[in-house]
Amino acid sequence: MRNVMAIAKREFSAYFNSPIAYIVAVVYITISGYLFFKQLFIEGQADMRPFFGLAPMLFLFIMPPLTMRLLAEEKREGTLELLLTMPVTDWQVVIGKYLASIGLIAVLLALTLTFPITVASLGPLDKGSTFAAYIGLLLMCGAYSAIGIMASAFTRNQIVALLIAVFISFGLFLIGQLTAVLPPSLAPIANAISITTRFQNIARGVLDSRDLLYYASMIFGCLLVAETTLESRRWR
Repeated sequence: MRNVMAIAKREFSAYFNSPIAYIVAVVYITISGYLFFKQLFIEGQADMRPFFGLAPMLFLFIMPPLTMRLLAEEKREGTLELLLTMPVTDWQVVIGKYLASIGLIAVLLALTLTFPITVASLGPLDKGSTFAAYIGLLLMCGAYSAIGIMASAFTRNQIVALLIAVFISFGLFLIGQLTAVLPPSLAPIANAISITTRFQNIARGVLDSRDLLYYASMIFGCLLVAETTLESRRWR
């Protein structure tokens, strides 16, 4: 556990030693803040639904840039081999980098807590569904992050890792938007694998074990593929 936390701390610090964390934070807060306050002041509705409704699409473009360098850059610069000569396992490297990305997302989400506080000061706030929606956001971002790390493990090129992560994430997002036009026999399957549908279920205030299992399986599966990809270098 000490090795995992050391790697996580190093990667988390690296985010704030480069412009990327600040750029992503500004873009995210600007877009989400604009939509929230537009709904609040222009339309006169103290409601968190527009904020949470945009989140699946917004984060599928935020997470790939945050994760594309985590393993690809190490491969390109040759520092991955140096890191793995230390007393750490491939799995510890993957988990450490994953925790760093989740830490950054937790910071971004914490910056938006002023939104529900504002709503609560102006009118009734459904605290249960709001709390569940934030849990859902963290789980959804965790899945996007795991996909990004898996993509970063596939290549030395950060742009290629970015494109792979966006392609996979967008596919999981898009399939949930197509359920209305799919044949009735395929709609349940699309809902079952849609990252959007799972988040929407949680955002309603219901923490269903099936939705939690979906995210846990997605995260574990992608991180396992990333670890296996790193391990395969020994057989080349």
